Amino acid sequence: MLEACVMLLDETPLFDPCLLQELDWSSSKVSFSPPISPLEPGDGLVLRPLRPADLDRGLYKVLSQLTVAGDVTKEQFRANFEHMKKTGDYYVIVVEDTNVGQIVATATLIVEHKFIHACAKRGRVEEVVVSDVCRGKQLGKLLVATLTLLSKKLQCYKITLECAQKNVEFYKKLGYTPSEETYMQCRFFD
Repeated sequence: MLEACVMLLDETPLFDPCLLQELDWSSSKVSFSPPISPLEPGDGLVLRPLRPADLDRGLYKVLSQLTVAGDVTKEQFRANFEHMKKTGDYYVIVVEDTNVGQIVATATLIVEHKFIHACAKRGRVEEVVVSDVCRGKQLGKLLVATLTLLSKKLQCYKITLECAQKNVEFYKKLGYTPSEETYMQCRFFD
């Protein structure tokens, strides 16, 4: 009985999946050829919120194709997941290849609460990555378009992202424009 409860907890989504199903795609400026959508991302693929069980479905294998993902225990992952779920400001989406039970793409929307713009919210896209075995299937475009529409649904006044210079043209095609602001950082760890 306890194992069944643990399994159910492992499949708990980070946020309500209905948020993705209710997105207004008529307002999207992004086109897909061949056509795909969050409800039909491709054969055997499912776009959905992150679940704790995704740790065992290769989430970190995909993230490590973007940056140093580090070694994370199940306890660390669970604690971070619960923190993100509790705040309600993290929207991590994944694409799972149900044919092999593996995560093949992921991206994150973080909602920041501001004092400016009459206490408005700002969306920030982070950690967009598609597994090298699934590149060319428009999944990166689908992830960013989905998070863009989600930030609009969540009433963010703007959405931003940081990217390498080589990716600027990709994001321009998705409706993003370069900002005059300069990205600065002070890194504490590698």
